[in-house]
Parts: sequence; structure tokens; C-alpha cells
Amino acid sequence: MASNPEKPKPEKDSNFNVSPVIRLGTRGSQLAIWQSTWVKTELEKRNITVELIRIKTEGDVKTGSLSQIGGQGLFTKRLQIALLENEIDLAVHSLKDLPTEDHPELTIAAVPPRETTSDALVSNDFSDLSSLPQGAKIGTGSVRRAAQLLHLRPDLIIEDIRGNVDTRLQKLDDGNYNAIVLASAGLIRLGLGDRIRHKFQPDELMPAVGQGALGLETRKADESTIDVVSQLLHPESFHRAMAERAMLRTLFAGCLAPVGASTTASQGQLTLTGIVLSCDGREKVSVTQTMPLVESRSLGESVARALIEKGADKLLNTSH
Repeated sequence: MASNPEKPKPEKDSNFNVSPVIRLGTRGSQLAIWQSTWVKTELEKRNITVELIRIKTEGDVKTGSLSQIGGQGLFTKRLQIALLENEIDLAVHSLKDLPTEDHPELTIAAVPPRETTSDALVSNDFSDLSSLPQGAKIGTGSVRRAAQLLHLRPDLIIEDIRGNVDTRLQKLDDGNYNAIVLASAGLIRLGLGDRIRHKFQPDELMPAVGQGALGLETRKADESTIDVVSQLLHPESFHRAMAERAMLRTLFAGCLAPVGASTTASQGQLTLTGIVLSCDGREKVSVTQTMPLVESRSLGESVARALIEKGADKLLNTSH
């Protein structure tokens, strides 16, 4: 099925009261505020009045590793509840944190232009992965990153790290780690691009599904908000993200699984590479396929099926 992001098809709801102000829900983290403020500014350029409403999510109040405290949807579920209960009209998500199972009453109305998808090595002493000493201590909260780092350097000691970007950087500066790995997009958006020592290429560290992309979520029945928000749609970024999310959904793997994806678009064609690893990084399968850009979801499903044929399901079962 070809997907068409140009005009989402909302269901009619005669009881919906159109508000002259779009209430935009945001988490309170520095990065979430940056992302929501960017969306607010872009909408205000189009003469739309936007009110930011802070929402505290489970991910903001719980401690421990993401896998221990239930990371799937940890940063997004409360925002979705606020949408469903009509507390807000629009939620801005880091798309990599949004569960791939769509809620029947909600829709991603737009994906704006995507930032770089790469992961970044941040270190005060070392310029890249190869310069790290034997047994170097690396901080990451991602099973995907940990598995790929161990695939490249089995000698590394991977330690969990939690907190917002500034908290993680402070833990590095305090000497708790030789290096940490973060999404380049978050560092760039916060004006911290100078902390990046090395940007990993996809053949080194494959990005997370949806990394670097924002998902602008609304109620399906809210036609007026969808019409406004869809002005921020970037079709290429949308289709790239939808292909990656369809792959992850078809694999039945959550956002914490050791799964990576990389997409490129050219001349109406979309290429998707997907990888699945064992948590210890010893085993890895990968698949690359190309289809027309507008068949993004079909492409993601096809790559997932090919990964499963190569044994991805067995690797994912041992990761849980």
C-alpha cells in the first residue's frame, strides 16, 4: 500500500470544538523544550497561535535503566494520554521514542525536515573509537548502541547512563566514563555540536529507527489541527521514517531492541538498510532493499521479512 502523507484522512467528529489556539504538549527536558519551541515558532510564522503546555512523563520521574523501567513509550505515553483526554491538541515526539504500534485515535500529522541521523562519540580525551584504550568505559542507555559497539570492539566495557543530554555530559566530565555515545541531532539542536568528537557512519553504528526525526502527533478527528500541522510536513523525511517504523513494527521489536536502520532517498526511490544484532554484538544480520519513495511502508515490511528469513527473529528472542 502506498502511503500518502500529503493529506491525512481524519475521521469526522461533529462534537469536536475547534480552538483558536493550538495547545502543544511538551516534556520539560531541555531538548524537548527546544523541539517544541521550534514547532511553535514554525507554526507562528504561519499566523497560528500556539500555547506550550508542559507534561511530566514516566521517563522524567523514574530512575534506572530504560530496559528495567519499561522504556517502550516511556517518554511518549503521557503525551498521548493528554491528546486523548483533550488536554492538548498537538504532541511533539522524538520519533525514535514513539512506539511503532499506531493508536487508533491518533495520527502522525507531519514529520518536519529531519536532522542528521548519526550517533556521536563524545569524549574529552579520545577522538574516535579506535583511539580508545583496551577496556575503555563507554556510557550509553541504548541496547542498540551497546550491541554495535561490542560488535566493533568486544573489549569495551559498556555501562548504562541515564538523564538528559546535559546530565550525561556532566557525568562524562566528572570522569565516570572514557566516552559516551549520544544522538548527534540532540547535541546539534542544543548548540552542543562542538562536543562531538566523531560522527559514526551507518556502517559503524546504524542509527535507531526514526533517529533525528520529529513526529507531530494529533487526534485523528481533529481536522483543523491536522490541516495546520501538515504545513510542516517534509515528504522525504516522512517516508524515510515510515519505512523504518514499518520495519521495526513488522519485526515485533520495540524501540529498545538491538535494531538499527538507515534510509536514503534519491530520484523518487527509497533505500532502506536494516540490521538486527544479538545483545552481546557477536551476531548480526543485515538487509538492504530499494522501492519507490511512496511505497515506504511496503519497503519497511519487506526488509523486515528478509531479516527474519536471515534469523533476526531468533536474535530478537534472545535479546528479551
